[in-house]
Amino acid sequence: MKKTFINLGVICGLFAMNTMHAQQKKDSVRQLNEVVITATKFAEEKEKVGKIIYQISPETIENSKGKSVAAVLSDYAGIEINGVNSAAGKNKSIYIRGGRDRQVLVLIDGVPVNDPSGIATTFDLRLLTLNQVASIEIMNGAASTLYGSGAATGVINIILKKSSKKPIALNYQTSTGTNNSSNNSKLNLHNFEQNVSVNGTLNKFNYLATLSTSLTNGLSEASDENSTTSFEKDKFLSTNSYVNFGYSFTSNFKVNLFGNYDKNKYDYDAGAFKDSDINNGTNKQVRVGILSNFKYKKGILKTIASYNKIDRMFDSFNSWTNATDHFEYTGKTYYVDLVNNYKIASRFQFITGLTYQKQENNTNSPYGNIDDKLANYTIFDAYTTLIYNSLNGFNLSVGTRLNNHSEYGNHWVYEINPSYNITKKLKLISSYSTAFIAPSTYQLFSQYGNVDLKPEENKTTEGGFEFEIQNKIDFSMVYFYREEKNAIILPDFIKYSNENSITNAKGVEANLNFKPLKQVTFKLGYAYTYKSSDLDYIPKNKFTALLETATLKNTYLSLQFKNTSKRTYFDQWGSGSNINIAGYSLVDFYGSHQLIKNTLSLFVQVNNIFNKNYVETIGYTTKGRNFKIGLDFKF
Repeated sequence: MKKTFINLGVICGLFAMNTMHAQQKKDSVRQLNEVVITATKFAEEKEKVGKIIYQISPETIENSKGKSVAAVLSDYAGIEINGVNSAAGKNKSIYIRGGRDRQVLVLIDGVPVNDPSGIATTFDLRLLTLNQVASIEIMNGAASTLYGSGAATGVINIILKKSSKKPIALNYQTSTGTNNSSNNSKLNLHNFEQNVSVNGTLNKFNYLATLSTSLTNGLSEASDENSTTSFEKDKFLSTNSYVNFGYSFTSNFKVNLFGNYDKNKYDYDAGAFKDSDINNGTNKQVRVGILSNFKYKKGILKTIASYNKIDRMFDSFNSWTNATDHFEYTGKTYYVDLVNNYKIASRFQFITGLTYQKQENNTNSPYGNIDDKLANYTIFDAYTTLIYNSLNGFNLSVGTRLNNHSEYGNHWVYEINPSYNITKKLKLISSYSTAFIAPSTYQLFSQYGNVDLKPEENKTTEGGFEFEIQNKIDFSMVYFYREEKNAIILPDFIKYSNENSITNAKGVEANLNFKPLKQVTFKLGYAYTYKSSDLDYIPKNKFTALLETATLKNTYLSLQFKNTSKRTYFDQWGSGSNINIAGYSLVDFYGSHQLIKNTLSLFVQVNNIFNKNYVETIGYTTKGRNFKIGLDFKF
């Protein structure tokens, strides 16, 4: 650790030398006047929102070329993505505020995405590519009042790219790099990515189409550190396509049609420290929908309708039968959301909405089938939120949602969210929110299913502040306390049931943006999380630091430091005890240079600069020092 900090200090010193000639002009890092969407489902100034929203801006996305969506999210202290530093085909699990990914709701342009064929209906981040993403908003904390089931510990709203104002714009990006563990320093190229997009606006019509492909090899999913022979390298191949067509009937009425087709094929191993040259899987996603936005004199009416189908298939070698088992899963989601924001008066907004959702699960496996004619349910929700913004800086948001589920009946959640702008530079926030996670079709209708299950319930209290100093420093801190009850468990593989005990989690999240010079920014993040039980690769402490500069002409440089503290994993199906995993620190470099301004740029990544050997998931390989280089063409 000491050596890492010394080396990091040397690199930071070199960065500082490159920035000394920058002029120290007034250049704001101010955040409170920015606009966010996720807090209310409508564009709203941050200073009027009683939540701290973490924004991954288009500039940050632009300076993250070659990364995955999971890797960009893991750069933030309040989010832990287990599997992000492992083989490309390994599952990625999201942890926020002591909760697992079933308690985190992922949205794409405000539309919830999930997989009803999975045990916990969680969405697979491997089905997304960063090339399609414009920006990301992260709102930690309970948000079921606005978003329904799953929004218990956080909401991640991934906002896809929009059309250029030009009649036609073309973009082509290609990159290649290594994919090694820390024990392999060879410069063999095992990662290849390409992306092409065309978009534009013609009078009232706009369009966008993108296609991305990537191939990653060279790394075994399972760790071979306990083996006398090297394990087979596991391949990951993905294809992602996205289209969006929009038409503005008037300046106040716009309609967009969108569609995704995503597919990935991957090899995987037989488990921790266990190789396999047989196991493989395929995931497919088809997502289509329509979004309309109608503005009238005192409000905005939004309508979203979407259909999402996910097909999963995998083959797994069965050592008991000495044969290969074949599994097929199909999950379908139908979703409609009608929401209206009405300005009662200049200081009052009244948000009302109706949501309909149907989920279906069709499973064919050697261990039992699930028929979608039985394994389906519908959800019909009505929700409302009243927002008040006073002249003296006091803001209040009060909301409630009535969830009507076809299996367990009605469930009610609510939120109270006051905040106060003491000055234009200082804002206090607080909230008390309840949330829920509906049982999945598997938990209700599989061979272990129980149709009498209740939804998991969460209660979250939080308080904090956000302030600025001389338009150079932006700092936020929030304390949270969360209780969850009725957690759905499977004791001894008998039948799913609701756990009687209450689990709690508490912690602190803090973020600092500091701009000492015009073209130099420091970003620091810290998250402390304590959970009373059910530990699963959740670090108690996580620290992130980013130093970025654009002082050199047409050049961007950044140095990222991440420290993850020791974690405790409860080995439920093995030893039945807690396993302590050592913490680790990683340092990454990113640089880009415009060879032809606004037309052609070169970008370079070096991840895990000091080739740290560490454990992310017990029994699985982690990435060592790796390089990537790419070109980005814009026409």
